[in-house]
Amino acid sequence: MTSVAQLLKTKPDNTTVFTVGADDSVYAAIKLMAEKGIGALVVTDGDSIAGIITERDYARKVVLMDRSSKETPVRDIMSRAVRFVRPDQTTDDCMALMTERRMRHLPVIENDRLIGMVSIGDLVKNIIAEQQFTIQQLEFYIHGERP
Repeated sequence: MTSVAQLLKTKPDNTTVFTVGADDSVYAAIKLMAEKGIGALVVTDGDSIAGIITERDYARKVVLMDRSSKETPVRDIMSRAVRFVRPDQTTDDCMALMTERRMRHLPVIENDRLIGMVSIGDLVKNIIAEQQFTIQQLEFYIHGERP
């Protein structure tokens, strides 16, 4: 079973968590997401986490409501109830939470500090790798080979 800490270590840039200020424009947030190729940002207010903004928030709360992304502050469309995980939790814990809450991104918090972000894509990639490893081990067992 893979822990969130182990999963973060496999990410290409595991130490970078992109954030946006609550008073920043939605346009600035979406631009940063596009530049970094990510789908969510943790929203900060000073040193604390104020919420999370996702591409889905943008589509539903700006585009569909005919708001201006350059004039709308992030705080107006962000999700305030931020679900998060800790490094010692498992990827199964993450998948269960994401499935139950219909979420695609989970911030990772350690000692009240943001240390990473786990996406549904990260979890799927990990599940596929674990299954491939299991299949390989079973094939070795069936054929009497040693890895």
